[in-house]
Amino acid sequence: MSAFQALKAARDAGVSIGIDGDALTLYADAAPLAAVVALLSRHKAGVVALLRQGDDGWSGEDWRALFDERAAIAEFDGGLPRASAEARALACCVAEWLNCNPVRSPSGRCLGCGGGGHAHDKLLPFGTEQTCHAWLHSRCWTAWDASRKAEAVAALSSFGIPT
Repeated sequence: MSAFQALKAARDAGVSIGIDGDALTLYADAAPLAAVVALLSRHKAGVVALLRQGDDGWSGEDWRALFDERAAIAEFDGGLPRASAEARALACCVAEWLNCNPVRSPSGRCLGCGGGGHAHDKLLPFGTEQTCHAWLHSRCWTAWDASRKAEAVAALSSFGIPT
């Protein structure tokens, strides 16, 4: 069982969960079942990570909700098989994660190789002016893009999003 499943089991049992630093706070109308408390205890670090907001302003739960919503839309409204719907939802989450976690490079330096611009290999901006630019050589972009997407997938998988 994962932290996400433990959190869901607790909520299904009527337990509201919050965080206070690194501690979980539980609120319920009646004492929660021992099995639920044991699950939360076993997966405490993961549950805290799911509930805590990241630097991008999103919690793990927010990312999981986006994934579930996108997958459901693709499956039920778009008619895709579940596996295809989840693949499309993951692609949406990766794109959103990249938008929420921009990177910038020093002026005049390629973020991929660290080199400067040359007359035969100019630095090109990647990104938007609102967030920032990452400057890259065209030959460095493919590897850098793959690395950034892998970083997004790793972050999203830590929230229980199937990759």
